[in-house]
Amino acid sequence: MHPDRGRLRLRSVGVSGIRKPLNVQRPDRVNTLAVTFHIAVDLPSDRKGSDLSRNAEILAGIVDETVTRPVDSLESACRSIARELLARHAYATEAFVEASAEYFLRRGISEDKRSFEDYTLLAEAHATRAPGGEVRVERAVGAEAVGMTACPCAMETCRDALSREFPALRAPELKDLPMITHNQRNRTRLVFELVDGDSVEVDEIIDAIEAAQSSPTYAILKRGDEGQVVLDAHRRPKFVEDVLRDLLASLPTRFPRVGDSVTVRASTVSEESIHKYNVEASHRVSLGDLRRGARA
Repeated sequence: MHPDRGRLRLRSVGVSGIRKPLNVQRPDRVNTLAVTFHIAVDLPSDRKGSDLSRNAEILAGIVDETVTRPVDSLESACRSIARELLARHAYATEAFVEASAEYFLRRGISEDKRSFEDYTLLAEAHATRAPGGEVRVERAVGAEAVGMTACPCAMETCRDALSREFPALRAPELKDLPMITHNQRNRTRLVFELVDGDSVEVDEIIDAIEAAQSSPTYAILKRGDEGQVVLDAHRRPKFVEDVLRDLLASLPTRFPRVGDSVTVRASTVSEESIHKYNVEASHRVSLGDLRRGARA
């Protein structure tokens, strides 16, 4: 005999993997983003199922509006969707929206090698309805960038081994010479959990991520450019922990106008080249704690 499944409240029931075009107004242009959405609401214990078709209708309506009236950001679109979910699902008290989109910026190792490099734009919204009917929406914006890291440990091991193998290389200058080591493709995400009145420019998020990696990577590289990227990375060898710590340490300076109460989530994964596993690190902290130099 089955238990009474109607007595259990479910935190999230919805639809995922819906892809839609969304027009976003940038300072100098309108970007059309190909966005993948995940939208859901909670389901109370007295309802058997959620009205899923409403989710698709809400999403289509808001997306269609951006054809003539582009939104100012992906996270603002998520906020509108979350509010409308609670308006259309009268039984719900929570609504969740997650979105990811391909995003392109003109980048290059030099001005004449600039091309559209791809990144991932991230946005979230969480709407809650108070018993009195007031709706509050929390939103988040972030990005993911792919770069590279060079392993400091293997670099020092190789430096010591080559010093023993080639005694003539034991000059003091050898310690400053970029040395062979193994590399990783590094994927780093940075997300800002915003409060009212705060905003963050996604291009600046991407700048912060790439500055924390050993080196950015690029689609267009001639032979000499490839050597430059490798040298740049080997002059800044980093563990995955270094990428995360350097990224977080840079945020108070890079985002001076963002309030102390804003929380950031950062995660980084290095896809190993000589190991059969990847390495990762993540952290969640407020900007206020970062400015105070918190070590907890």
